Amino acid sequence: METEETKSGNEIKVWNSVLGAALKIPGARVRREEFLRSALGKHVSDEVIRDAIATTPAKAGVSASVVKRAADASIKWHRAGVSAASLAAGLPGGWWIAGTIPADLAQYFWHVVVVSQKLAFLHGWPELMNDEDEIDDETKMVLTLFIGVSMGAEGAATGLNQLGKAVAREVVKRLPRKPLTKFAIYNIAKTVARWLGVSLTKKKFAEYLGKAIPVVGGAVGGGLTWYLFGTGANRLHSHLEGLDLAKA
Repeated sequence: METEETKSGNEIKVWNSVLGAALKIPGARVRREEFLRSALGKHVSDEVIRDAIATTPAKAGVSASVVKRAADASIKWHRAGVSAASLAAGLPGGWWIAGTIPADLAQYFWHVVVVSQKLAFLHGWPELMNDEDEIDDETKMVLTLFIGVSMGAEGAATGLNQLGKAVAREVVKRLPRKPLTKFAIYNIAKTVARWLGVSLTKKKFAEYLGKAIPVVGGAVGGGLTWYLFGTGANRLHSHLEGLDLAKA
């Protein structure tokens, strides 16, 4: 008989498998400096961009309206791209048991991972990933919190708030790993990972999509994917702009 601990571990494993597949797609790691130069280049001077890279966009004097325009542009770009890899409520049964991640599911979360990093950088966060070829478990936990917020996972907002407060106290270019072991952030990330894992099983993910748009017929195509992705990205944007890191 499957114990609750075993069940929880399997659900977390499902999410880690999906996230791992997304992270293996080229371009999953966003370089903060390169992105900020590109995103802010049309709106502010080179001097302001240099200050934004050295500190944060808000501390460099980049207005909230400019940050929003840059965020909207990133969301729009990824929204268009992700719609091409449309999701279906009827994902192949038992894929999480076989360990074979459907390509469209990995592609969807690749876009979620990338846009999460871009929104984070615009709102004052440092690099989220290290320079190593292998992305460590701590980095995956951080990304899980961001993605959890975008998908409305219970507890994700609390975890990201606590992590944001810890990061705001330090002037760093890369996300410090120590805060992950404080304020129960580690346990919160595990809970969010389990929630995501449950949501990605065939039945639960179909239910999740159904809550996004009440009327879901047969296969869910690009239109729903477009809606779902945009809703999540805007939810994350709204949350990040309210944190201390996004303020001067």
